[in-house]
Amino acid sequence: MLDNILPFAHRLLAQATPEGGIAVDATAGNGHDTLFLAQCVGSGGRVYAFDIQTQALAATQTRLQEDGAARQVRLIAESHADLAQYVNEPVHSIVFNCGYLPGGNKALTTETGSTLSALAQAVHILRPGGLLAVVLYPGHAAGELEAQAVSEWAAALPQQQFAVLHYGFINRRNRPPYLLAIEKHNTSTNPKAT
Repeated sequence: MLDNILPFAHRLLAQATPEGGIAVDATAGNGHDTLFLAQCVGSGGRVYAFDIQTQALAATQTRLQEDGAARQVRLIAESHADLAQYVNEPVHSIVFNCGYLPGGNKALTTETGSTLSALAQAVHILRPGGLLAVVLYPGHAAGELEAQAVSEWAAALPQQQFAVLHYGFINRRNRPPYLLAIEKHNTSTNPKAT
């Protein structure tokens, strides 16, 4: 009944990402979220996937090719902090799966400064009714700092423009991961959101 963090994030992303839509994976990693978004948008859509690690992009490319979904994905070997330089169209959904590359060097993690910069850009390219999903991992030192800063940033978003959900399990040990799901209000159809 209660989904774990990633399945719940995917359920929300699926609702926000139509076939033929535009999506962004700001942290491609091993390609699981990228492939999921590519399946949501289908062959008529587009996914932008960012990662600074060549190992991550190679794993993502392999996963996409094995599923026949590589054509609708643009892999970008840059920091997500450069998001706005590559994505200049309104998007339906954006996912950040922060932390380190599973199976990779645990010393290489997403960094608070670049993540906050990317998130600030993300809310501007998110179309009304779109969803920004941010999975945070406070179980390690760098992740704890990042999670705190991102949570503070999200809590300060104006409620007239955004709805912010914090989804996590409070009775799990070792500071478990949690999801911040941010929906951009469609102010043209919601006059009370002004």
